[in-house]
Amino acid sequence: MMKWIFIIVIALSLSGCADVADAEDSPTTTTSEQQTRTADASATTWIAVVLRWRPINRVIDKEFSTEVACWNYYENGIGDSKFGPQVLDHQNNPPTKEYNFGPDYLEYPIRIYRGLKGEGQVWLTCDLKGRNQGL
Repeated sequence: MMKWIFIIVIALSLSGCADVADAEDSPTTTTSEQQTRTADASATTWIAVVLRWRPINRVIDKEFSTEVACWNYYENGIGDSKFGPQVLDHQNNPPTKEYNFGPDYLEYPIRIYRGLKGEGQVWLTCDLKGRNQGL
């Protein structure tokens, strides 16, 4: 009898049937484990935070996997089409990394757009999702 059980166990493990269930699919996953996974994801997920001044409104525009991907998304006219013309420096160039009046932990500058249809200035920054709870 033990010989047959051993053969069945070996056959199932070789066929891949024993590896069907996954820890994330398991009903025994606790709420605490799910919250930890969500917290880990927000620590690595970058968001585009948009602040509109008329009326004052701060929202998440889009999520990204890296800070660079966030900034690159708004280049080449996408930011201008969504938020109006970008505010440029005195030499008519987009702001550089040195033009950063935001928090020190951010590598890239805060972008400012003129706004569309009288909404006033629009500020755009990319930040970690975990630092912006409640948006």
